[in-house]
Amino acid sequence: MKAGDALPPLEIPITRTLVVAGAIASRDYQDVHHDAELARQKGSPDIFMNILTTNGLVGRYITDHFGPRAVLRKLAIRLGAPNYPGDTMVLTGTIEDVADDTATVRVVGTNAIGRHVTGTVTVALPAGEAG
Repeated sequence: MKAGDALPPLEIPITRTLVVAGAIASRDYQDVHHDAELARQKGSPDIFMNILTTNGLVGRYITDHFGPRAVLRKLAIRLGAPNYPGDTMVLTGTIEDVADDTATVRVVGTNAIGRHVTGTVTVALPAGEAG
């Protein structure tokens, strides 16, 4: 593993259940995450994913790649285009830096509208697995 290496992409279907369950699990009861009619009244074409669900999916992407012994040390993301039900988000990653037992990964998640999420994740790897 070295800077510049790409992680394999991960496709995540954005279902209505995923959007609502993610909002409920993170105690985000804002109507735009579970009530399509109220979301439309507020100018959105449908309900959309909240940032905490996106944050969890980015973390999953990294731990799926590096394994269950990897420890997320820092996750910094910024949202862009909303994730609506019926779309697919594709997460990709590029290793930016490897130092000792830590890697920094640049992550981008896109959907049909554009970039949903961009950010970096710092992950600690078990001894001997970082290099």
